[in-house]
Amino acid sequence: MEKKFVSKQTTSSGMRTFGVIWFGQLISIIGSGLTSFALGLWVYEQTGSATLYAFNLLALLLPNVLLSPLVGALVDRWDRRRMMILADTGAGFVTLTLALLFFSSRLAVWHIYAAIFTSAAFSSFQWPAYSAATTLLVPRKHLARAGGMVQMGRSLSRLLTPAIAGTLFATGGLGSLILIDFVTYLFAVATLLLIRIPRPKRSAVATAVKGSLLREGLYGWTYIKARPGLLGLLLAGASWNLLWGIANAVLVPMVLELYSPDVAGYVSSVIGAGLLTGTLVMGVWGGPRYLVLGALVPLIASGLFAILLGLRPSLALIAIGSFGVHLAVPLYSASSQAIWQRKVQPDLQGRVFAARRMIALSMTPISYLIGGPLAERVFEPLMMEGGALAATLGPVMGVGPGRGAGLQILLMGVLITLTSLAFFSRPRIRNVESEIPDAVEDQEQVR
Repeated sequence: MEKKFVSKQTTSSGMRTFGVIWFGQLISIIGSGLTSFALGLWVYEQTGSATLYAFNLLALLLPNVLLSPLVGALVDRWDRRRMMILADTGAGFVTLTLALLFFSSRLAVWHIYAAIFTSAAFSSFQWPAYSAATTLLVPRKHLARAGGMVQMGRSLSRLLTPAIAGTLFATGGLGSLILIDFVTYLFAVATLLLIRIPRPKRSAVATAVKGSLLREGLYGWTYIKARPGLLGLLLAGASWNLLWGIANAVLVPMVLELYSPDVAGYVSSVIGAGLLTGTLVMGVWGGPRYLVLGALVPLIASGLFAILLGLRPSLALIAIGSFGVHLAVPLYSASSQAIWQRKVQPDLQGRVFAARRMIALSMTPISYLIGGPLAERVFEPLMMEGGALAATLGPVMGVGPGRGAGLQILLMGVLITLTSLAFFSRPRIRNVESEIPDAVEDQEQVR
């Protein structure tokens, strides 16, 4: 009786701790979303270039690719709460520096790239530490639901920030948004100072591979390669990141070519609504019995919605397609995340999750480098009046500015659908939950 009581108390305490962390990160993500939306519009207004707009997104992702191996090893070595505090504090001071540059009238486009890159370098510690900590705090049966809650921060950010950022940008200027972002970082740090995250019990595997920081960091990739089901699930997500990244790089520029900036804000809100709906579904539902279906089926559906998104210069189709693509994202992410959290030993999750993140996100910088130039130099000329495809595709898709970007998005949707179906056809991926034993047992993995 006593043992059962302690277990319940531990579970309840862990869920409360997760809730505190989640709320602090939720506020921080919303604050960062305000700044990100405003900075993206500012860069595009200053330059008028889809390529330079894509570089803004590239600067955000590149540190997560370059630093992931070392970050993962450090997360497994160090206290995960302190890692998250370090990440939020560093990113907060970068944001403060950006505010000082703005108020001194010295802000330039390259300053924004540098600030985003540095802030992302600090934030690269955040995700593996947050994910690994969640495994220690949340009961196994609720991991998919917790994954949906984590995704909710991004969803609310996409839903709320465009309208709020647009209003504050018009009334208080860019500087006010940056200062709000700094305050939200302070709030996130304050919540982390209130809680404690247990350390994982050391596994035999982690003991066997103990060595230099580089060796431990590279082991994350070795671990994944030895498990074909996890590797296939990872490659499915990486392929989606590559293809949707090429489409997403030109989504906002396409809308701005067709409509006014306030409409771009409405489309971003629709995207946020799709993300929020997906997270609410996962929060209430908790995912299917076979989580691999919750991961792969949404990827297939997202490709079909992307086709719809690029098909016509219709605001209704753009809204429906954007909503559908982003509805699929939290369904995939939460289901996939729960599989990884169940199958990987808690004291290895820092390096394994970091390697997984590096591989998945490495496709996105490539896609952003490709996406902007591809639209400007290839697809846009093809779909202008007199372009090579204007006569054949024009009657269906329309011609003129933004229709080349629409064609690019449509083609990426076709490729997403086909590649996701190909991954779904692989037995090692479909059977990943039964072939790989669970490595996490509720409340027994901490010391």
